[in-house]
Amino acid sequence: MGFEIRAIQPTDFNDLVELMSELGYPTTLEELTKRLELLLSHEDYEALVVVKNNRVIGFAGVCKALAFEFTGTYIRIIAFVVSFRERRQGIGTMLLKACEDWAIQQGAVAITLNSGNREERQPAHTFYTNNGYVGKSTGFTKGII
Repeated sequence: MGFEIRAIQPTDFNDLVELMSELGYPTTLEELTKRLELLLSHEDYEALVVVKNNRVIGFAGVCKALAFEFTGTYIRIIAFVVSFRERRQGIGTMLLKACEDWAIQQGAVAITLNSGNREERQPAHTFYTNNGYVGKSTGFTKGII
């Protein structure tokens, strides 16, 4: 396949702008750079990328957290995307496995993610289910500013 999965580097940020837009979160390079610099300065956050031909084609942003509802830590996948041009090649499954490996290295007992309840997210829901994830809840959000 000719790609690698590794921790994100500042030189990857430009490619990530397009992927974030594909994920439904358009941003600018300046905004994304500030956001990632802040997140990655915190030891409980990690960002992984899939690189093919010196271009980022996949991204996963994860964080480690303590749980109120069970003993131990868990990992939450906050952002996850593979370029629409590169899907259905097993890249997403390998990136998901890299997230799970990071979770194991962190001593986590579980890994979670949210995926929007929009029609266009159905293929993502099928992907997660096919990779052993179980849909258990609906998330809610409210802007407070």
